[in-house]
Amino acid sequence: MSTLPERQVLVAPDSFKGTFRATEVASAIGRGLERAGLMPPDLCPLADGGDGTLEALVVQLGGETAALSVRDPLGREIEAGYALLEGGDAAILEMAAASGLSLVAEDERDAWAASTYGTGQLIAAAVDAGARVVLVGVGGSATTDGGAGALEAIEERGGIGDAKVVVLCDVRTPWERCAEVFGPQKGADPGMVERLAERLDELAKRLPRDPRGVPMTGAAGGLSGGLWAGLGAELQPGAPFVLDTLDFDERMRAARAVVTGEGRLDQQTLEGKLVGEIGTRTRQAGVPLHAIVGRDELDAFGKRMIDLQVVREATTLEEIEAAGEELGAALAEGRA
Repeated sequence: MSTLPERQVLVAPDSFKGTFRATEVASAIGRGLERAGLMPPDLCPLADGGDGTLEALVVQLGGETAALSVRDPLGREIEAGYALLEGGDAAILEMAAASGLSLVAEDERDAWAASTYGTGQLIAAAVDAGARVVLVGVGGSATTDGGAGALEAIEERGGIGDAKVVVLCDVRTPWERCAEVFGPQKGADPGMVERLAERLDELAKRLPRDPRGVPMTGAAGGLSGGLWAGLGAELQPGAPFVLDTLDFDERMRAARAVVTGEGRLDQQTLEGKLVGEIGTRTRQAGVPLHAIVGRDELDAFGKRMIDLQVVREATTLEEIEAAGEELGAALAEGRA
């Protein structure tokens, strides 16, 4: 009697924001699955265009990283990097590396002064290194300058020539709402939010294209919209772009199940976040989906919408590994 060959589990988590990188989460889940007796899984750490996007793409596609001195959101010199993907024709960078909120202490946050100038320096450096396409992952910004700083830095370096910029957006917020939606987390009180919105409105009138009303132009405090309007950048939803670039659908169809994860599973998961996008794809393909998360706040109806079957909470790498082992045992015994 012949038996069907065993198939791998696809391990495809996002990062646990501010806690663990996606590569760390994927490795811990993978160790747990193997301890349960399953074959080594297909590890596919992911990102949605924000934090971790550079690492996710470079780990899977190969590439070479480079670092340079740039300005942080408040104009201080720091080291930040980008990566030339294998072949060198494309580069990827994360705006948070130069203009991120994590670079500014809580008592230093200044939503008015914070600039994307350093991100512009990174884009210009990638073009100077030979990249014809520059992928810019946005998310986690300290800025609400509409990309004015980045455009200034790029202009000072002579522009980008025939190179193309593709902005990977983690939100669909339009330009005119970004101050209202994201300003408070960057230190803006209600009066400052109003001033920021007015400044963005004035900037929109001066740019070659008007970003107001266009979905995704408000990502990273309007950086996405500034690059769209000033450089003709292409705006892409980050999660689908990363999944497609890493051949997620093909790997998913070859798997017996998918295990994903994120720091918090909640209603926002279903509103364009990475795990929600994964759930849509696994449901359509009929592939079982399970999750290991830091906190589970999604109700049963929400889980049914993406056919999410088993969810386990874990807050340390040891707990994530143990949850992976428990899930692996259930898969091996046909209970999941």
